[in-house]
Amino acid sequence: MMKRYFLLVGLLIVTNAQAGELYRSVDSSGKVHYSDRPLQGSEDVEELKLGKEPQPGEELPYETQRAMQNFPVTLYTFPDCGALCEQARDLLVKRGVPFTDKSLVTQEDMNAFRKDSGDNQLPALSIGKTWLKGVQAEQWNKELDFAGYPKSVLTYRPPRPAAPPAAQPAQ
Repeated sequence: MMKRYFLLVGLLIVTNAQAGELYRSVDSSGKVHYSDRPLQGSEDVEELKLGKEPQPGEELPYETQRAMQNFPVTLYTFPDCGALCEQARDLLVKRGVPFTDKSLVTQEDMNAFRKDSGDNQLPALSIGKTWLKGVQAEQWNKELDFAGYPKSVLTYRPPRPAAPPAAQPAQ
């Protein structure tokens, strides 16, 4: 009977702690208090993070996270690039490769790109420290394979639900 009581109390505490905010406060005598509100008059208050939201990228498979960490992918484009840049984006999206899309708008952007890549041909792709110029699907795929990116979109966790659509005013 006593074990059931402690189990029930433990479950209620865990459920309550994840339902809202939890604070750790130390009173003037040094006693530590845990509560859903900070202790009045306490100078040492810490909000505890329980049941935190996943960080960006945590929903990705481990292999993809590892490739992202070791070989980050950046697609360099320019405004009005057109079909060629769309083809480059589509290739990355179809493979499930997380990437940064950097549009070179200013002369400073272009100078920095030229310094880093050693060229001025766009679109370009950097995979870690490797630079690829133009959209050459076979070459891009080989480099992405080498970096450890998946050949197609992999998902181990369900995507987060989309925000509900905004209510439309009645006409």
